[in-house]
Formats: sequence, C-alpha cells, structure tokens
Amino acid sequence: MVRQGYRPNGADPWPGGARPSCTIYAVISAALVHDWFVANARDLPWRRPGTTPWGVLVSEFMLQQTPVARVAPVWEQWIAEWPRPSALAATSRADVLRAWGKLGYPRRALRLHEAAAAIATRHGDVVPSDVAELEALPGVGTYTARAVAAFAYGRRCPVVDTNVRRVVARAVHGAGDAGPARVKADLADVDALLPQDDATAAVVSAGLMELGALVCTARSPRCGVCPIQAECAWLANGKPEYQGPRRPVQTFAGTDRQVRGRLLDVLRAADAPVPREALDAVWDDAAQRDRCLLALLEDGLAEQTDDGLFTLPA
Repeated sequence: MVRQGYRPNGADPWPGGARPSCTIYAVISAALVHDWFVANARDLPWRRPGTTPWGVLVSEFMLQQTPVARVAPVWEQWIAEWPRPSALAATSRADVLRAWGKLGYPRRALRLHEAAAAIATRHGDVVPSDVAELEALPGVGTYTARAVAAFAYGRRCPVVDTNVRRVVARAVHGAGDAGPARVKADLADVDALLPQDDATAAVVSAGLMELGALVCTARSPRCGVCPIQAECAWLANGKPEYQGPRRPVQTFAGTDRQVRGRLLDVLRAADAPVPREALDAVWDDAAQRDRCLLALLEDGLAEQTDDGLFTLPA
C-alpha cells in the first residue's frame, strides 16, 4: 500500500531533516519480511545455531565484495582452526594470508588479524556488542559494526548494505535503484521500518538483506514471489527505470588487483623467501609489476629480506 507522509508509530522516520527528496513512499510490513525470512533464509554456516559473535564477525570481513559461495568453505576452515580471536591473534600473518587464499582483498585478512588481537587484549577474547566499541576495532566500519550487533547479538540496529538500499529504494521510495549512498538518510530509512523489540528487528534486518540478495535483485527482480509486492511503491509506480548516476562496472583482467594477486600467489605457495626473478615471471609489464610489488610491501602484505628476497610478513 502506497501512502503519503507515513509515520511509523507516529514518529518522524527521517529525523534531523534527512527526508529523501521523493514525495511518495510506502508502508512495508515488517511482519511479512520477518515471516518470509524465517521460511526462506539460506542455510549459511554462520547463521547456524552455536555460531559465536566471533564467527559472525569473521563472516562479515570475508563477505565484503566476495560471493557467499566462495566464503562459506573458507569460513568453516577458519572457525575450525581459529575458534576464538586469541587463536587467530597468535597466528603469524603469513599463515593468515595463506588461509585467506583466493577470497580477494587480502588486506582484509590482516585487518581481521589486528581486530582479533584487539578483541583478545581489550575485551577478554569476547567480541563486543556495542556499536561504538565495534567501530573502534581495526578494519570494522559502520556496516560491519551494525551487522555484528544485529546478527550476533540480536540487537535492534539498522544494517544497510547494497541489497538493503535497493529494497528500500524500490519498495519504499518507488525508484529503480538507490543511487549514491547517503549514510544518515539510508540508516534513517531502515530504522523507520524496524519493529521496536530487539529480536524481531534483528530478524527483519536480516530479511531485508536476504530479500535484496535473492528476490529484489539488481537485474531481473523476481517481483512475482516477493512477500511485499502488494506494498511496493516501485510496482505501484509502474517499475520506472533508474535515472540517476550509475556506478562504473569493475573489471579485473589486467588491473593492479590481478597483478597483486598473482604476486601474492607466488609468495603463498613458497616455503621460503623467493628471489625477484620468481615474481618477475608472473607479469610481463615491468612497470605495473613493480608498482604492484611496492604496493604489497607498503600494505604489509609482503616483506623484503636483508638479502633482497621476498616473502609473506611474519
């Protein structure tokens, strides 16, 4: 159902003047999202009973810009090997990078290693539940902190990722997509949709994310099976095309990311420091290769020994 001026529970859903520019927005039934998620949620290993907040935090680090299918087996190996933050913190960075494997963006692995050390020393080896304390951990930003608070501790805490923003843009605001991120406005949008009690709100937060991942997808949305189709402003508006700025399509072949990955592959596979020639062999463009090797050294993902060999960090 599409309405003008909806106020959930009589409150202004956009406090502080953060109201979106559109004039039509819809009521989304949190109960429908909740029940749909309970019935249709994917069986992901970090959602299973017994998963600790540490397991949730590890999953959130791994899932950044990486598909679920690639993350699941690596996550299970990590949790079996390092079931507590202190266990990971006691591991060398080289072993952490080897275990990270092909997940991509390996700096995340080092940041998770740093976060584990901080949790072990500052928080008694227990992942904090407070958003501010979570945000103070290395590598933990607004999204990750809120995701851990909601999904690990069942808190009422708006969680906004690309999928959630797309669901809200369509169902609430009648737009084809969300456009550039607006952190305060996006959080206010989701906060307005959540029920007041913690446990139900946490499930709805997960449900909005799952709805965007499985049904309200960027391409070919499955509107016919959407639990909130009767309330969707985008459908009511005739599913207009998105007219705003689009994010550039990311490529991989030939990029510095690819070169860095190949250089790291050599270091991960080696039992001992390798000579420069072993790295030179992986990429023909010497200037790009040198630039990427320097970036690995600057990011702490590689080290050079006193005798000029290259290795993973200790």
